Amino acid sequence: MEEKHGAALSPQSSKEKDQLLNRLKRIEGQVRGIQNMVENDRYCVDIIVQISAINAAMQKVAFHLLENHTNHCVSDAIKSGNGEQSIEELMEVFKRFSKL
Repeated sequence: MEEKHGAALSPQSSKEKDQLLNRLKRIEGQVRGIQNMVENDRYCVDIIVQISAINAAMQKVAFHLLENHTNHCVSDAIKSGNGEQSIEELMEVFKRFSKL
């Protein structure tokens, strides 16, 4: 499937963007925390629990972006009569996302 380079993020408010960036920064901090846990030979199960929390947080970010993309980009493409390619692209994203 062809990648769309240079396409902007879906329209989102400044508040939404700030919330998304804050969530990603928290996830980044969690990843650093896991690095420290490994360096300090922490209990494996504790590390796995933290990895699971990061995976869940990343899925929430992805769902937010996917919802935004569907409600704006895909919807706009359909309304303008160019929805076929956009829907195909969205279905490919769903296929990739479901492999997580």
